[in-house]
Amino acid sequence: MSEKNTNSNRREFLTGRVLKNAIEQTGENLADYLGDATEEFAAPAGGSNVRLSTRAMATEFAVVMNPGPSQQVTQASDALDLLHNLEQLMTVYRSDSAMSLVNAQAAERPVTVDSQLFDILDLARQICLETEGGFDPSAGPLIALWRECRQQGRIPSQQEIDVCLTLTGIEQFQFDPEAKTIQYRTPENELNLGGIGKGYALDVAGEFLTEQELESWLFYGGFSSILAKGTHNQLPGWPVGIKNPLFTSQRLGTILLQNNALSSSGSSVQHFRHQGKRYGHILDPRTGWPVAELLSVTVIAPTAALADALSTAFYVIGIEKALEYCDNHSNVGTILIPAPTQGRKLSPVIRGIPNEFLFLDRDQLLSQ
Repeated sequence: MSEKNTNSNRREFLTGRVLKNAIEQTGENLADYLGDATEEFAAPAGGSNVRLSTRAMATEFAVVMNPGPSQQVTQASDALDLLHNLEQLMTVYRSDSAMSLVNAQAAERPVTVDSQLFDILDLARQICLETEGGFDPSAGPLIALWRECRQQGRIPSQQEIDVCLTLTGIEQFQFDPEAKTIQYRTPENELNLGGIGKGYALDVAGEFLTEQELESWLFYGGFSSILAKGTHNQLPGWPVGIKNPLFTSQRLGTILLQNNALSSSGSSVQHFRHQGKRYGHILDPRTGWPVAELLSVTVIAPTAALADALSTAFYVIGIEKALEYCDNHSNVGTILIPAPTQGRKLSPVIRGIPNEFLFLDRDQLLSQ
């Protein structure tokens, strides 16, 4: 959204024309994000809310708030404005962005990086190390190879993948936290924040809302990244729906999210078939091939950036390693859903999410 459109929208809110319509929205209108009650599994219900949105990072971002004073509308609008600056900082799809300039110059010499950009890149590096490469911000060459091959109606050869693997791996990037510099090993190296950038943007915008003393809100980016604070509809949190990865039009359950972030990853929507075989869009950066052990992963974490990166990492590293990570990080929880061995009922593997905050439709689950 352009600055002109954003300012125009804010004026409309302040005059009340949009606010009246927004405040009449109900949780049912946000079914992908706010759980509505059903007789089958008595999920918590979303109630009336105010919603503002903008488009950034090729997706929709929105703030959902409880009905309240008009001042919160201006605060939410200002938070949404921050996203456009963050996009210009992190995107690799604009040649003049800070991230693109680092990618273009860092093989020649150590490049001084904007402190905010360095912090998120360094966080991505740390998560890469902690997940043994399950999440890797340097996997861009592999992603580009598979995208090109998909457009050509083929899969890459192992030789093509091996060439890309020589250009990836976080050890090829030298970080200097004191000087805030990064240097690449070769000009073909690149860093890409696509797997963590949306979450980081939510964290920055959410921190702004907290500074404005806005107590309860839910902030989401796209269909997979959510950050929530406070309560909603007399519930101890915000009800967030979880889709059935086999039948994405069905709600598998609801999580009550309070002062936490949620991210989901899966290949039920983004995939392609070649010669009768199905290939998902999530690659294992360590092998260069798509992974297929899990149908979907949902992660609860203190920050949206961490939740984003871990949902991808857990999908890649699989159930055993994901559970091991949660056991070593008590502030992280997960729902791992493997493909059913028979039939259509699911057997989620859950770790670190209290029962009182999770409501699953038992009719869709395989009896234990």
